[in-house]
Amino acid sequence: MFKGRTLITLVVTGGLLASLAACAPAGTSGGTGGDAGGTDCNVGIAMPTRSLERWINDGEGLKTKLEGDGCTVDLQYADNKTDQQISQIQNQVAGGAKILVVAAIDGETLGPVLEDAAGQGVTVIAYDRLINGTEAVDYYATFDNYKVGTLQGEFIEEQLGLADGAGPFNLEPFAGSPDDNNAGFFFQGAWDVLQPYVESGQLVIPSGKLSATNDDWKSIGILGWGSDDAQAEMDNRLQSFYTGGQKVQVVLSPNDSLALGIEQSLLSAGYTPGSDWPIITGQDADKANVQAILNDQQSMTVWKDTRELGDQVQAMVKSIVAGETPETNDDTTYDNGVKVVPAYLLDPQVVVKDDVESVLIDSGFLKASDVGL
Repeated sequence: MFKGRTLITLVVTGGLLASLAACAPAGTSGGTGGDAGGTDCNVGIAMPTRSLERWINDGEGLKTKLEGDGCTVDLQYADNKTDQQISQIQNQVAGGAKILVVAAIDGETLGPVLEDAAGQGVTVIAYDRLINGTEAVDYYATFDNYKVGTLQGEFIEEQLGLADGAGPFNLEPFAGSPDDNNAGFFFQGAWDVLQPYVESGQLVIPSGKLSATNDDWKSIGILGWGSDDAQAEMDNRLQSFYTGGQKVQVVLSPNDSLALGIEQSLLSAGYTPGSDWPIITGQDADKANVQAILNDQQSMTVWKDTRELGDQVQAMVKSIVAGETPETNDDTTYDNGVKVVPAYLLDPQVVVKDDVESVLIDSGFLKASDVGL
């Protein structure tokens, strides 16, 4: 089991001195050697991939915010290749980046390159995914990822009436990429809600794809969060364990990318939305998944307003440039194996069909045309 909620276990060229004052809060002096003891507003952003909509939104949104402050920004995507991300970070530091914002592909492998960066006076902010096994992580900005899983588990609990003794129901659980630190938190939050119902027999897992403990979640993880891989895995479960007329009644999917693959598998197997369609969870409020929610092919998504995360990282960068200590609100939870990393956590929220317009569209996160409204 986990210990508490610790793990189950950023960059570009050329700083512009003129950008410092623009990036520093009013009343402070920016720049190395200035009265505030700050640093150049030369920021490297290392994002994992363009293959997921949310990382495109996160990266471009943060870049726009920081450039609006007068910062020099280099945004790089690494195609989910750890070696490529390491090389990008090395190049960014060599080019003069003083602040790195890193959404790690593999939270276990970036220690050496970040330690080299720290030796050159670079400040590192882990973005959404904790970086493990190194002192060279100064701050962590994220959503409450344990709560993401808790919200998914509680949604299933409520929809099925599990707390009132209902069941049994056929459950198929999925977990996220084993190399993504957050995937462990997602699964732990959900499994802490659902495991008692598995033990009582109210939830039955015909495939046997069962995590006996929270520590075993990687055994059902989908590497790289791939929709195609999730579809193939669901195809295999349906073909192997649901041949006698049994039906899947609930699927724990930790994010929208996996949910898309699972939904395609169910459609191919003859499941019909609105009649024998199972409860399916998700996360991120991707456009295709919001459309699936509107079409009764997905039950919910956990929305993390990444604009708020970008705002928080922007505020952290401003503080660092001014030589100040960024604000954090959790200095005890996120132990990366070497240190407890000061963190700022934001709250996620559940979005269902009735919430799409009032929550996602009215807030400007999506346009009505994005989802066919």
